[in-house]
Amino acid sequence: MKLTLIALSAVAMLSPALADAQTAPAEAPKTEAAAASPLTGNISLVSDYRFRGISQTFKQPAIQGGFDYAHESGFYVGTWNSSVSGNQFPNGGGIEMDFYGGYKFPVGGDITLDIGLLQYYYPGAFYNGFTGKPKYDNLEVYFGASMGPFSGKVYYALSDFFGLSSTVGGSGSKGSYYIDLGYTGEIFAKTTLVAHVGYQSVKNYGDLSYWDYKIGVNYDIYNGFMLGAAIVGTNADKNLYYAVDGSGRTKTLGDTTVVFSLSKTF
Repeated sequence: MKLTLIALSAVAMLSPALADAQTAPAEAPKTEAAAASPLTGNISLVSDYRFRGISQTFKQPAIQGGFDYAHESGFYVGTWNSSVSGNQFPNGGGIEMDFYGGYKFPVGGDITLDIGLLQYYYPGAFYNGFTGKPKYDNLEVYFGASMGPFSGKVYYALSDFFGLSSTVGGSGSKGSYYIDLGYTGEIFAKTTLVAHVGYQSVKNYGDLSYWDYKIGVNYDIYNGFMLGAAIVGTNADKNLYYAVDGSGRTKTLGDTTVVFSLSKTF
């Protein structure tokens, strides 16, 4: 399918339509809570906010943070927030706000299942050049499982995928999905290996579908302050996944890079 130039420009600015909420830290819900308290918080500074492999900050740094409440029954709710680029999310407040809730439960052995709902919200942001001011907001349901250091999760869009509607691109995109496979395990004292591979399928827009990957390490430098470095990349079409700033400077958003982070959970 070929999109009009104006639709391509709009699609290129998509947030997660274009990503690993550290999954989804990003990639995606942050649902782990410390055993000592049902309420936890997290804050981080990253050199580039990559969601499912695609930069959300025009390849600039971002500040991020959120809160989670996890009940002993397995039910949880939370919110996670990040600064984003106005070049990709025009007219808004330059922030992504994620709200989620779900239920995690063991099913035997070392296997835990997870089901939930995730809302992405971009206050005030909307696509330029279209009647009705279509928004970027997106709603997904997810199903996941973990076993030891291994995890897998599927996200399914219940809304048009980050605003990619018939108005914006010529067709709706409800039913888009993302597959997230990951590994997180300690390899040395205070050092954790993180590996991930994912696939984003955008319904009715096959040219926008792509694979992404991440491999990195996190090191506990002091009292739970984690210093991280990860190689992140995708095979996303560079002619579709790009953004332009006010001076006309263009950046591709899914090429391979190293992302550095400093984070703390409390």
